Amino acid sequence: MVVTALLMTGGEGSRLKTEGEKPLLKIGGKTMIEYVLEALKGAKKVDDIIVTASKHTPKTAAFARKRRLNVLQTPGKGFCLDARYAIKKLRLETVLTICADLPLITSEFIDKVITHYEQSKKPALTVMAPLEIYKKFGLSADYVFEVEGKSLVPVGVNVVDGTRIKEKELDEEILVVDDERIIVNVNTSEDLNVVKLVLKPKLKST
Repeated sequence: MVVTALLMTGGEGSRLKTEGEKPLLKIGGKTMIEYVLEALKGAKKVDDIIVTASKHTPKTAAFARKRRLNVLQTPGKGFCLDARYAIKKLRLETVLTICADLPLITSEFIDKVITHYEQSKKPALTVMAPLEIYKKFGLSADYVFEVEGKSLVPVGVNVVDGTRIKEKELDEEILVVDDERIIVNVNTSEDLNVVKLVLKPKLKST
């Protein structure tokens, strides 16, 4: 199974209230997109990486092209619509979609997600985390879904069979994770502070 990773960078990122594009925000001397790229490149189950950009992120697109990464311009209408656009445009098969604002993501976790997808035998998988963790660490949660009596938040990592992207509904596997190091999606200054706190020991040792 060939897995293509779509690194989604086309959002506006307006809530973070910082100058410049969110994927290029530096944490400990590295941009957020670099943290995610390192995790993707280190993942054994990822075969190709494509960066999706939009009119909202021209500098991010230039940053990626400078590093000889494949870049696809998308409409910039949101994570789901841009992902669908990319999958249809490139006629992709097995696709991992991942947000560029997950600087704590690891290669091991990405491989775990893909392995779980393979074993589920379902055409789609979404990674979610309990709402309680977000509340515990003061993290922002854009969307909350009730699944089997539990309040769950999408993390920003998904896998889908691109050959079935035109179908209205797909049988979806839900992978629930409770590791705060994985789920921090940087949307607010509070989220950013949590990331800096977690990365602090690593930054001191480098």
